[in-house]
Amino acid sequence: MIALRLGQVDYLAAWELQRTLARARRLDEIPDVVLILEHPPTFTTGRRGGTHHLRIPLEWLAARGIPYYVTDRGGDVTYHGPGQLVAYVIIRLGEGQRRVRHFVERLEGTILEVLTSYGLQGVLDPAHPGVWVGHDKIAAVGIAIHHGVTYHGIALNVTTDLEPFEWIVPCGIPDRGVTSLTRLLGYRVELDEVVQRWLAAFARCFHREVWLDPEPITSLTEVHSRLMCRQGATAQS
Repeated sequence: MIALRLGQVDYLAAWELQRTLARARRLDEIPDVVLILEHPPTFTTGRRGGTHHLRIPLEWLAARGIPYYVTDRGGDVTYHGPGQLVAYVIIRLGEGQRRVRHFVERLEGTILEVLTSYGLQGVLDPAHPGVWVGHDKIAAVGIAIHHGVTYHGIALNVTTDLEPFEWIVPCGIPDRGVTSLTRLLGYRVELDEVVQRWLAAFARCFHREVWLDPEPITSLTEVHSRLMCRQGATAQS
C-alpha cells in the first residue's frame, strides 16, 4: 500500500481526486493508497447533514472565504484547517469486509494507537464515531464505501486552531468539546512526526505494509499517473 503526501489541498479538489482514484481502484488500475494532506479552513457535513448545526450564518463564512460543503461521507458537521492530519484511505475491500462500522473501528484504532504513543488515553463512543479524550473530540472519522472501495477517512487535530469549532455543534453533539494534541500535551507537536506515527499505526491495525512515496507531488494531476506507474511496477516485481 502506498502513502502520498500532498501538502495543503483545496477540499473540493481533494474530494474529486478521491472519487477519481476510487474508480481507478475498482478497475485495478492503481494500488490501495492513503492520501496525507491538510485543508485550508473548510466546513463539511455528511450526506444527511444540513446547516442546523451551524452556529453562524453561511453568509458570515462566505464573507470570510470559508466554504461549507455537503459531502457523500457519513457523519455530521466538522471543521478542517491547517495543522490537522487528514488521511483519505482508498482501499478495495474483499467481499466479506464491506461493513462500514468494522472499517470505521479499525480507523479509530489507528488514532488510539497514536494517542497511546504520546501517553494519552483515547476512548470510543459507540453512539458517536470518532476518538475522544475525556469529553473532548480529538479526531473525526467519516467514510464512504462505493462498489467495495473506500474513500474519505480521518481528521486528527494536531496543531489545529480550535476556535472555528466554536462556530458549529461539532459532529452534531451539543454537550461535548474539541481538543488537539498540542492542547493536551502543552507543547507544539510536529505534524510530520504525527504522520509517521499514524502510518505505523495504520500498518499494524490493517495488517498492511505501507510505503511512503518519497517523491514530492507538485500537482494533483500527477497523482493518478504516479499510482498507475506504482501499480505496474508492483505487477512486474
